[in-house]
Amino acid sequence: MAATHPEPHNDKLTSRLNSLRAAVLGANDGIVSVAGIVVGVAGASSSKSIIFTSGVAGLTAGALSMAAGEFVSVSSQRDTERALLDKEKSELREYPKEELEELEQIYAGKGLTKKTARVVARELTAKDAFAAHIDAELNINPNDLTNPWQAAIASAISFFAGAIIPLIAIVVASVSLRVPVTFVAVILALTLTGVLSAKISGASKTRATLRVVLGGILAMAVTHAIGKIVGANV
Repeated sequence: MAATHPEPHNDKLTSRLNSLRAAVLGANDGIVSVAGIVVGVAGASSSKSIIFTSGVAGLTAGALSMAAGEFVSVSSQRDTERALLDKEKSELREYPKEELEELEQIYAGKGLTKKTARVVARELTAKDAFAAHIDAELNINPNDLTNPWQAAIASAISFFAGAIIPLIAIVVASVSLRVPVTFVAVILALTLTGVLSAKISGASKTRATLRVVLGGILAMAVTHAIGKIVGANV
């Protein structure tokens, strides 16, 4: 008997991949954002305390901003999903016949014959009408709604994990090597996030990595140049 392989495309795996992708993107944001701040400040000042304070401020503000944004976004999504679930319950209670016909049409639209679709719809409705409808119509699992607090904390942590890299690099390096060392550290970190992002999405590793690395280099170059200009004129 031929060996069977588990189907990889399931809701839990998709959810984990989306969470991992969000974590990588959050770390990438942290790397580029704080790198731009500390390199820009380093262009205007050689004071380690000023550079460090600016970096910590940027890291803190960025992590809190990411957490707040994710919390609001996921909370809105959760509220929408709950409203849809409540609406479906109400429709099943008030219009059971119409809802059954709607379920038949959904399965017929997926390729089943009208007769088979009717049998499937009736059997699923007899077992659990609500579960049948939210699966076929909404694709929502009411027992697995995203937690906004978990999303917010994960977003803040991923941003912090990325942001700490350029902050440490620019603080530990000597004055003359601060910017070059930070550039190298950021390029290496972005290369890693680019590869991970490509691996998760199945995209080209070279293209994805070049995109994030070049974007990071451009951001640092621009902010450093602005820092030089501002520092020379203030």
